[in-house]
Amino acid sequence: MRAMLMAVAGYHLWLDWRHAGLHLARQFADYEPGIHWPQVQMQSGTTGINTFRIYNPVKQGHDHDAGGVFIARWVPELANLPVAMRHTPWLFSADDLHRHGVRLGRDYPRPVRSPEDAARQAREKMKGLRSHPGFAMVARDLQARLGSQAAGRSLARRGARGRRRSTQAVDDRQGTLF
Repeated sequence: MRAMLMAVAGYHLWLDWRHAGLHLARQFADYEPGIHWPQVQMQSGTTGINTFRIYNPVKQGHDHDAGGVFIARWVPELANLPVAMRHTPWLFSADDLHRHGVRLGRDYPRPVRSPEDAARQAREKMKGLRSHPGFAMVARDLQARLGSQAAGRSLARRGARGRRRSTQAVDDRQGTLF
């Protein structure tokens, strides 16, 4: 869910990843900064070394909530709609929606952007940015310095860091925290 939300915020709406990430951090009961912020940056395309992850929220809804159960629970204004209408209520006539007690634009907002158009424009913009001279060199440098699997770093070069530490050493270090 974080991936899709950050993709929509970053690519579809071009919101600053830091603001969207902070909002999500405040919502999560299991917020862990070491997991959250790298994921937020990766999903919003700011690392420069990852594949574009531009999700279509409608497709994700169909793939992961085909029965519309999640929508009915968390978007109660759409709960009375038939399942076929829950993912894309804006595609149906005002009369069809009104029959089920929904008035688009009043009970439920109209889409800000078309997910398909937003994704297409985002892909074009990101491809343009990545085709800039020097981008590949900067991306390789970032991966080499900061990537979790630093390119070209063999196990032999990692030395002692690659070996497992004993449980006793970990216990001793944890004791000094308190």
